Amino acid sequence: MLFHVRMDVEIPHEMEPKFKADLVAREKAYAQQVQASGRWPELWRIVGEYANISIFDVESNDALHELLSGLPLFPYMKITVTPLATHPSDIKARH
Repeated sequence: MLFHVRMDVEIPHEMEPKFKADLVAREKAYAQQVQASGRWPELWRIVGEYANISIFDVESNDALHELLSGLPLFPYMKITVTPLATHPSDIKARH
């Protein structure tokens, strides 16, 4: 199942710098691990924002929730999920 996910990160300004650096490093490692697994095939930064647009390819809603809630920055994110379906005019569509 494909999902379009927007993640807006809102780290509190008063967060201790060392804690923030560790959190961001763990986030990067986790994200790269999930990408390498093939479940996160697209990751795009939104220009001028601390946000991204991603495409996830997972087996279920529950799998996506587990993956997203495992992100170290999850407590500091606003996440919007849109399930995707094949468009009948897409010449590259999976059938």
